[in-house]
Parts: sequence; C-alpha cells; structure tokens
Amino acid sequence: MVDKTVEWFGRVDCLVNNAGIPSPMTSITEIDVATIDQILAVNVRGVVLGIKHAAPVMISQRSGSVINVGSVAGIRGGISAHIYSASKGAVQALTRSAAAELGEKGIRVNCISPGAIVTGIFGKNAGLEGSKADRVTGVVKEGFATIQPIPRAGLPEDIAQAAVFLASDGSGFVNGQDIVVDGGMTSFTRGWSAIVAGRAEMARLIKEAATTL
Repeated sequence: MVDKTVEWFGRVDCLVNNAGIPSPMTSITEIDVATIDQILAVNVRGVVLGIKHAAPVMISQRSGSVINVGSVAGIRGGISAHIYSASKGAVQALTRSAAAELGEKGIRVNCISPGAIVTGIFGKNAGLEGSKADRVTGVVKEGFATIQPIPRAGLPEDIAQAAVFLASDGSGFVNGQDIVVDGGMTSFTRGWSAIVAGRAEMARLIKEAATTL
C-alpha cells in the first residue's frame, strides 16, 4: 500500500488506521482465546504495522500525519466488549508512544475516538451479512439518537471531518492527542448491565427490521 502510494503520488502525507472489528459483548468469564487473538491482530497489530510501514517515507519527508481510530470504549468501561475495549485502549497508548518518537522527526500522530456512530458494523454484530447490515442503519440511527447529550446519532461524516482536521496544517501543533468525537457520551456512564441490555435490544430491532428487506 505504501509503495503504491509513493509510486503514484511521490509521497505519503497522511495515514488513517481505520481497520477494526468488534467482539461479542460477553462476560469476561466466557471469552475464548481465538476471539482475543483475532481482535488484537486486527485492532492493535494492524495499527502498529500501518505506522511501521508508512513512517519511513514520512521520516524521509520530515512531515506527515498519522491518524489512528480508537473508541470511547478505550476511555470508559462498560461501553463495549472487554477485548474490543482493551484493543482500543492499546491504540490510544500506542498513539502517545509513537507521537513521542515521530514528533521529533516532524510527523504528528494522533487518535480519533468515536462514540456511537451509525455504521453497518452493528448489523454485522447482530449476525447479518454485509450488504443487509448496511441497509438497517436506520434502526441504529434511531437507537443512537438518545444515548448522548447531543440529541442525534453520530454519523461517519462527524469522524471524517475530525480526520480532515488532523490531516491538515490547521492541526500542525497537535501531536499525541486523542480527539473524542462522541456528542458528550463519555460525560456520563450507564453501567455494564444497562449497556448489555441496550445492545441486546438493538440486535433484536435490527433483526426484526432485516425481515422486511
């Protein structure tokens, strides 16, 4: 990926580490090792490798912006599944660590931590296949409209705009930071049991909506 970018454009100005997968919201006593390995491989190892391969080009340029995608689950307990939360906490720590090294070379490394954002990932978590999951986001949007102080669901554009800022010269003195885009969700917490019940209800509504497609 990095080689092709250099071949086509001659440089790498920005890397967004956005690939990530969820994990089942099960009790800590019921987590299986395969799930641990899979989540950490994608959500943590993938971010490390993205930075590893893009950084040499950015170092040679003495410029660049790396944007990692974390989650509010890495900040507050009880928002999401245990291993997913652990993986996003690791991304936030990695952001600070890489920023300390690469900042000396003119490269900024920051993180965006989204709150409840309407995407097809929640449909997939409820067991729907990809294309069908993307078609029931209306249910997710309705459900997410009331779980943070700002009375609307978060949208992918909200995260994209934060990424554009971190990629731009407007954030030229921002380094090693975690920008939380959550409508105020992390200003309060509802507790593990309430979140589990809410997720279960969301999955039920998604599956119900899918029967009409």
